[in-house]
Amino acid sequence: MSLDICKTCSKRSAAAKHLGDDELESLRHSCVEVTFAKGDIIFKQNALSSNIIYIRSGLVKVHITGPEREQIMKIAKGPTYLGVPTTVGDKINNYSATALSETNVCFIDISVFKRFLATNNDFSYEIIIDLCKNELGHFQRCVNQLQKHSPGRVAEALLFFSDEIFEKNKFILPLDRNEFGDLTGNSRENVSRILSDFNRDKLIRLNGKEIEILNMKLLRQVSKNG
Repeated sequence: MSLDICKTCSKRSAAAKHLGDDELESLRHSCVEVTFAKGDIIFKQNALSSNIIYIRSGLVKVHITGPEREQIMKIAKGPTYLGVPTTVGDKINNYSATALSETNVCFIDISVFKRFLATNNDFSYEIIIDLCKNELGHFQRCVNQLQKHSPGRVAEALLFFSDEIFEKNKFILPLDRNEFGDLTGNSRENVSRILSDFNRDKLIRLNGKEIEILNMKLLRQVSKNG
């Protein structure tokens, strides 16, 4: 990976755009780029971590294995950082990340990343902004999980994939029914029933994993009212 590749990379983060040539050269020497296939584990819960993960492109599920079952905490779309709090604060991965599509990842040495945080104010500011947005998003997801009924959580997830991940009304759901249940706090059977109800009521058109949202306004009402 040459300096020019880092400097002209179209997938650079807002933080990395504040790095000077010397810092980019340092990044080049401390960064390893890896491509993961769908289903590959990028990093595992409870394993030691010495790298910051930067998802350049692709789709990733972030998941935690609890006492009884796995919980999908979020779906992350590149470009984005993963593992900043857990790597900087704990050195142990508190969750796992698995590729949901072909995913291109940069592994950045933590010591170099920390040096950027300590010496480059603009870089640090962008990382803090990113962390704040993620935390606020996590709070909102927690409230929704606790206070919305199952149809509202499923509707919210469908809108998330449509609005934020694929940016269109018709898409292939990247999760199976079990995973979709883990994401929305439902059982596989409950998810299947709710999707069938949405299909029957013409909120969506369901064809296996292919979903087309037919009535966006009503689906948003279901999501809002829970």
